[in-house]
Amino acid sequence: MLDINSIRKDFPIIESTVYGKPLVYLDNGATTQKPLCVIDKLRDGYLHHNANVHRGVHFLSQDATDLHESARQRVQQFLNARESAEIIFTRGTTESINLVAYSFGEAFMNEGDEVIVTDMEHHSNIVSWQLLQARKGIVIRHARLNELQELDLEHLQSLFSERTRLVSLTHVSNVLGTVNPVKKIIDYAHSKNVPVLVDGAQSVPHLKVDVQALDCDFFVFSGHKIYGPTGVGVLYGKREWLDKMPPYQGGGEMIKTVSFEVTTFNELPYKFEAGTPDFISTVALATALDYVEAIGLDDIMEYEHQLLTFCTDEFHKIPGMRIFGNAHEKSAVMSFLVGDIHHYDMGMLLDKLGIAVRTGHHCAEPLMHSLGILGTVRASFSFYNTEEEIEKLVAGIRRVSKMFGM
Repeated sequence: MLDINSIRKDFPIIESTVYGKPLVYLDNGATTQKPLCVIDKLRDGYLHHNANVHRGVHFLSQDATDLHESARQRVQQFLNARESAEIIFTRGTTESINLVAYSFGEAFMNEGDEVIVTDMEHHSNIVSWQLLQARKGIVIRHARLNELQELDLEHLQSLFSERTRLVSLTHVSNVLGTVNPVKKIIDYAHSKNVPVLVDGAQSVPHLKVDVQALDCDFFVFSGHKIYGPTGVGVLYGKREWLDKMPPYQGGGEMIKTVSFEVTTFNELPYKFEAGTPDFISTVALATALDYVEAIGLDDIMEYEHQLLTFCTDEFHKIPGMRIFGNAHEKSAVMSFLVGDIHHYDMGMLLDKLGIAVRTGHHCAEPLMHSLGILGTVRASFSFYNTEEEIEKLVAGIRRVSKMFGM
């Protein structure tokens, strides 16, 4: 069992008050709070290790470079990648997907070629491909969901054709909490010689990920979703693909030689890391990964599942409650509506009670269209949340419902 009281002390912000009431922070799917060790690492970096990496012969530059590259090795270990050169630092999941869409698209996709996504994707895994569609005339095909808001695997498999060049899908839905059977999908895609990109933004904070065991070709996630800093993320890619893909951006660090006649590019991973990286945040991200693994991802998953089960049971007792996302394999997310109360009204009134939830379409408008709604209220849990906080959420929902005559 996790020592929740001890863990909560690592996150002073969750002891805050909002409108004179104790904060109940249930917006972890948007961003997680940061433990003191991560905040301390950021401060320490600027106080003691601040010098541009890879370019200096002086002590501070070499020190910062060692720390930055050690952070890359830490991410490699966390994902169980084959080598650290397969770890590309980006600004987050969105930039990682855009990088693949641009570079993979330039190298391997032509007019009429197809990418398969799903109806539950975040906008970053839709719009990135639409930009490629506008530029090169590719075709985007999308797999539908079943009545439990699980991925319809038969429909997804039916979308494959001789023009399929890539499958790009979320590991865990940020709206529904549905955990997709990505290993099964990857195996099927590979039987058709099709590579797979997995969006892990909502999976890495909640469950163990082994990219070699999954055999995914690309895997992406954001630091701020896993208790790390904002503005830093990761693209894992198999070397066999990254070596063949052109650079995403041009500038310093991603080059070997530059002349007005010809430029040659750097080796992996630097070919995809133009300009000065956020070397302070990469080290703090490594600290966040250390923190999560010290608690234990298996224990985190078990505890968050207990919270999810408790919340689900309590929600079923609320008149007019509609839960979106009833998959058999589900992560710690509850999206809901109550009667005809608008999601924005519910969220705003819960906020006045000190309860932070997310409202709207959650950057997943196509999913909302498929569900026949405009948006939901979303409560998303972390290991620092408690059943008492869920009880406050339930009481808050009942109070708002009563205000609307329910």
